[in-house]
Amino acid sequence: MARTGTGARFFEGEKWLVLTGLLGFVLAGVCAVWVLLYGGPVAPNGDVSKAISFDAALGLFLLSTAAISPLSGMGTRGRAFFRWFYIALGLYSYGAETIQNFRGVNPRFVEGGSSFDVAVGSGFAFVALLLVLFYLFLGIQYFRRKASGLRPELVLGIRYAMIAVLLSFAAGIWISVNQSRFVGMSGNIIWLHGLGFHALQAVPLVAWLTERSSLNSQKRRRLIHITGIGFILGLGAIGWQTVNGASIMEFSVLPILASCFFLISLVPLALLVRKQEVYAASGRSHVH
Repeated sequence: MARTGTGARFFEGEKWLVLTGLLGFVLAGVCAVWVLLYGGPVAPNGDVSKAISFDAALGLFLLSTAAISPLSGMGTRGRAFFRWFYIALGLYSYGAETIQNFRGVNPRFVEGGSSFDVAVGSGFAFVALLLVLFYLFLGIQYFRRKASGLRPELVLGIRYAMIAVLLSFAAGIWISVNQSRFVGMSGNIIWLHGLGFHALQAVPLVAWLTERSSLNSQKRRRLIHITGIGFILGLGAIGWQTVNGASIMEFSVLPILASCFFLISLVPLALLVRKQEVYAASGRSHVH
């Protein structure tokens, strides 16, 4: 019989963080309409099309964070502290990215802007650092015994996701220090920066499916380990390729290894989805 898990539930008590995440998709939609009507570039250095991807990505990140926050094992005060600070940081990030690009200013790397633009850019860098530090605070909670006692499989998956997210944050800091997403001849740090955040959806999904399966605890944890380790090794191969200043799209050893690792990380998901289909079909046959 499949076990659905007990204890904390996804999104529990995180209404305002959810709404802040959804705001990112609304802003991305507004920017998309603008780009369709008027194009992306705004003189002298703005580009509204960049705000589309940023707002949507930040929105998804905040929604994913709202989903897993109840499983952190933090008390009411700890969660409120994290929640409201992260909402404030998210709102500033939305505003800086969206408004500045509409004004024709690159919000991260200000060139020839006013003192206001420089202040917003400096604030953006400081907020980015706080986003990392506060998420580090959240991530540590999942490695405590209190969290693992809530829903063990899910928390195990979240632990891997947190490691991947920290790698993504490290790539973001690299972009800031480098003053560009490009490195070497054709390396692009943005791939490492973006892909790591998707561990927040990929690994906990596998963990959630193991909860719903009839597998024993040892087999569940094994599938989660395969997904988490495969995802992180894939990020490692991409990072190494980027450090070498090479494109992850070229046909060479590291991109091939990265592809293999990510495919391996998907195997447990495919197996669990198939098992759910078989289980559901079996249930229907018993009913008939």
